[in-house]
Amino acid sequence: MQVKNFLILLSSTVLLSSCSLFNKKKEKSDVTGWNYDDKNMGGYQVAKSRDQATGPGLVFVQGGTFTMGQTEEDVMGDWNNIPRRVTVPSFYIDRTEVANVHYREYLHWLHRVFDPEADENNKRIIDAALPDTLVWRSELSYNEPLVEYYFRHPGFNEYPVVGVSWRQAYDFCLWRSDRVNEGILMNKGLVAKQGIQGQQQENNFTTKSYLLGLYQAQPGKDAKKAGLKTPQGTPRTTVSMEDGYLLPDYRLPFEAEWEYAAYGLINNNPRPSVKEGKRGEELISQKQVYPWSQNVNGLRETKHGSWHGQFLANFKRGSGDNAGVAGGLNDRAIYTAPVKSFYPNGFGVYNMAGNVSEWVADVYRPLTMLDADDVSPFRGNKFMKLYKNESGEAEVDSTGRVKMVQVTDEESRSRRNYQRGNVINFLDGDSLSTASYGYGQTTLVSDKSRVFKGGSWNDRAYWLSPGTRRYMEEDQASSTVGFRCAMDRMGSPEGNKRKTGNFFKTRRQAR
Repeated sequence: MQVKNFLILLSSTVLLSSCSLFNKKKEKSDVTGWNYDDKNMGGYQVAKSRDQATGPGLVFVQGGTFTMGQTEEDVMGDWNNIPRRVTVPSFYIDRTEVANVHYREYLHWLHRVFDPEADENNKRIIDAALPDTLVWRSELSYNEPLVEYYFRHPGFNEYPVVGVSWRQAYDFCLWRSDRVNEGILMNKGLVAKQGIQGQQQENNFTTKSYLLGLYQAQPGKDAKKAGLKTPQGTPRTTVSMEDGYLLPDYRLPFEAEWEYAAYGLINNNPRPSVKEGKRGEELISQKQVYPWSQNVNGLRETKHGSWHGQFLANFKRGSGDNAGVAGGLNDRAIYTAPVKSFYPNGFGVYNMAGNVSEWVADVYRPLTMLDADDVSPFRGNKFMKLYKNESGEAEVDSTGRVKMVQVTDEESRSRRNYQRGNVINFLDGDSLSTASYGYGQTTLVSDKSRVFKGGSWNDRAYWLSPGTRRYMEEDQASSTVGFRCAMDRMGSPEGNKRKTGNFFKTRRQAR
């Protein structure tokens, strides 16, 4: 009898659960009152709001206001880093510099997809990606072992890749974006995992080609279980950006972002609570000199004592002193050091001073800081749009990337916020000048001059300050310059699980 009653109770529970499941109210639009995700009311699909996931290798950097530029004495006399208060939106940045092992992974993928034995174009693609190991050579120094082994030997796996031009670093970021997003879809079972010969040449996954339907992915084993629906209510196996699975692109950090992340100023403005509604005191503390400092003397105090007398970066102490004395090497590195060497700064980022200088996205101009916007300052915009053929369709090129073309001045002319497509040299002469620098005649600055930041293993302490800046042509490389990637932040500037804006429990009564 007890078993019978239990079965009746269980059946009733299941029935009630089923009824509540089928009677679940649809979320409605506050604008139209129509149901979302209802095939009988338009079928407009709205994914549940979700926080942006943190991509592989990245750390979150909460944005804010800081003084960009050099506030110490400008001993170089460049007058190219004038202090200015700017605001940087929240973003993500690599915890470490890109290492040799990471860049070799990139080359491995290129060899797998673009077989250099197949045709000459494939060989050119791979050759264009190879780092220039000859950057180690010097007329009066024996560096041939580094030419031969620094990039390839496993003893240097975790050391920062060098000999990479700005253009190569830019291409690496594009490749990384696509591999990360493809990996997300594969791990969630939304697309099939690729074998060793799963992709070839133009038939390879890129995020943009996938979203535009130009790359037809083989659905994964869990694609139909993901709950994605078409407006008609049938299962959908193709993911859109609105579904919230895909991440924004990896890219090179902007100069303002890099400098802001290097200072790690969040340590100077501790929050009293991580709960919603609590925040720090909105302090802008004294200008720091180096990334690791928490006071004007550049010393890191800890509860276990202090780091007085300890090297906190890999740099050149003085003429002929790149390491110190045997048995007591001051920075424990002759040339570069592993990418996780030394103490991370307030944001948890390693080696933002010393080891290798790093490419940033910006085109170099000495006086950009007099002209750039207050929020997210950047020089280097070249506005692009989707290329469409005579049939009005988008296309991919021989590498599988979606073809893009530059926005013309003619179609920009009637806009209020910009009148030119290529604004790299904007404000070079006057407020609307089209003048360019006389490269090779009156200056070494050109539209291909890119900024690099931070001191290196072969630099004096002056260059370790994040406010310093230098430049090099985007197709050149050096044994002292590497790079790291960044990513845009979508959603709350305070991080995941945080709302944007101030919310109050007590609200005014409506009148």
